[in-house]
Amino acid sequence: MENPNQFVQWLRSVAPYIHAFRGKTFVVAFPGELVTAGALPVLAQDLSLLVALGIRVVIVHGSRPQVAEQLALRNVEGRFHNGIRITDLPALECAKEAAGELRLDIEAAFSQGLPNTPMSNAAIRIISGNFVTARPLGVFDGVDLELTGVTRKIASETIQPILETDSLVLLSPLGFSPTGEVFNLTMEDVAASAAIALHAEKLIFITETTMMTDIAGTEIRELSSHQAEAVLQAGFLPPDASFYLQHAIKACNSGVDRAHIVPFEMDGSALLELFTHDGVGTMISHENLESLRQATIEDVGGIIKLIEPLEADGTLVKRGRELIEREIEQFSVIDHDGVIFGCAALYPFPEAKMGEMACLIVSQEVQTQGDGERILKHMENRARAAGLTKLFVLTTRTMHWFKKRGFVPASVDDLPKDRQHMYNWQRKSQVLIKTL
Repeated sequence: MENPNQFVQWLRSVAPYIHAFRGKTFVVAFPGELVTAGALPVLAQDLSLLVALGIRVVIVHGSRPQVAEQLALRNVEGRFHNGIRITDLPALECAKEAAGELRLDIEAAFSQGLPNTPMSNAAIRIISGNFVTARPLGVFDGVDLELTGVTRKIASETIQPILETDSLVLLSPLGFSPTGEVFNLTMEDVAASAAIALHAEKLIFITETTMMTDIAGTEIRELSSHQAEAVLQAGFLPPDASFYLQHAIKACNSGVDRAHIVPFEMDGSALLELFTHDGVGTMISHENLESLRQATIEDVGGIIKLIEPLEADGTLVKRGRELIEREIEQFSVIDHDGVIFGCAALYPFPEAKMGEMACLIVSQEVQTQGDGERILKHMENRARAAGLTKLFVLTTRTMHWFKKRGFVPASVDDLPKDRQHMYNWQRKSQVLIKTL
């Protein structure tokens, strides 16, 4: 090992994620293109690691290229409407054959156990079955989609006990009706429905698509479900990326905490997305925008109530009511039923393309619910929207919290010139800077 210290620091850095994820349910979905690309064995190793860390994993596989291959072998032309396959009887037989072959390939991948490999001593068991109830999708624009279906119910009461035995559950893009019919489903629909039914912590799409970007070509790292809906309506995403995003939004709006869209082209992309702060894909979360917003003059009283205890013990510099009223546009707040329980302020220095985040406070009553992280992300987005490239804080007591979130120690000389002149040398606050 060339750098043992670096390895130790990395292992320590992922410990908080391991603690947070243990016992949680992740639904991981991947397309048939991942199997075609030869990436299944590595993905199996990565997902086996998640199981070893105490995470409950449900796998959903796609099969589009495999179905297309089976159709070509039978000289049957595939038919689509608005990107959805029209499944007649020959196409359904091809879907069944593709799903069966993929199931065996996936089981084989998780059966690896050679010494000196990540799968050594893994002993992973995969359980599959008739866990998906479906119904026909019906007629759209006068086109009968025939045996193409949509998920109606996931047998969560059967799946949950299986997950508690540290076994993986495998769902194929096929569903069954109470009358015994088989329907061809989309992987995205099955995965989103499973995540919702199982109250999953995360829905993870490991995709053949590239990193999602906005209309200017800038990578999209994080979206609220409301922002994601706006991106969809803007119409600049490729069809495949839009389809993934549509189902991620559905999951988040139905109770799934986080959805991730992660390209599989990067080795270990699922692990990088889950165990590094910035990830390598796009994360969608459900966020009530009314509770995290820019402050108004009516919020001054609530902000003062938050600030006063920290001013009294010396954590914050004292601010008078008049100052807060003058600077209220710099503040953002979190409220619940009209009660302010978190705030922060952003002071831009446009010439240096830097911004100071000050007065980041979360009420003690809710400090274990991740609202400090939410406010930080919100302020980072505000800074980016203002054209700033760096965010800095001055703190005397919370430097470790900021360090864990990507801020690095700096000196007063690294601050914008105007802010250097206002630095309080008596307080000797530590300077920390984060590149956005």
